[in-house]
Amino acid sequence: MTLEITVDEIGDPEFAAAIEEIVDEPAARRGHPFDPVPLHLKAVDADGRLAGGLTAHSVQRWLFVKLLGVTEEQRGSGLGRRLLARAEEIARQRGLVGVYLDTFEFQAPRFYESLGYEECGRLPAHDGAPQRIWFAKTFDIAGVAKTQ
Repeated sequence: MTLEITVDEIGDPEFAAAIEEIVDEPAARRGHPFDPVPLHLKAVDADGRLAGGLTAHSVQRWLFVKLLGVTEEQRGSGLGRRLLARAEEIARQRGLVGVYLDTFEFQAPRFYESLGYEECGRLPAHDGAPQRIWFAKTFDIAGVAKTQ
């Protein structure tokens, strides 16, 4: 059998959905369907200007924070902490077991550690590429955050 591998230059959503179905179907048969649920938090200032936000999705009872961004003007104001705290609150309300995320070594590892996140994985720095560090925080049964 001859197969051809091509590059999807446009990011075809139908193709992405087909691949998700290929991955999800055996997981669902085992009782673990993916069924991602998005979460987007948006922070705006008094003038309606974007100050920051968070994009995430939950799958398999974990919330994955894909992006957490705060504008230069708002850095140091506590907005990042507030966004992450709100995401954690929603995760608890949804009955999730915890939150995980990643950052690069030059970004915010100390920020996440200060919020009780523990490192759970790392891609090494290599040939000019910076380290990527994964963090997680689990919740106990009562919904109070705890570290692993």
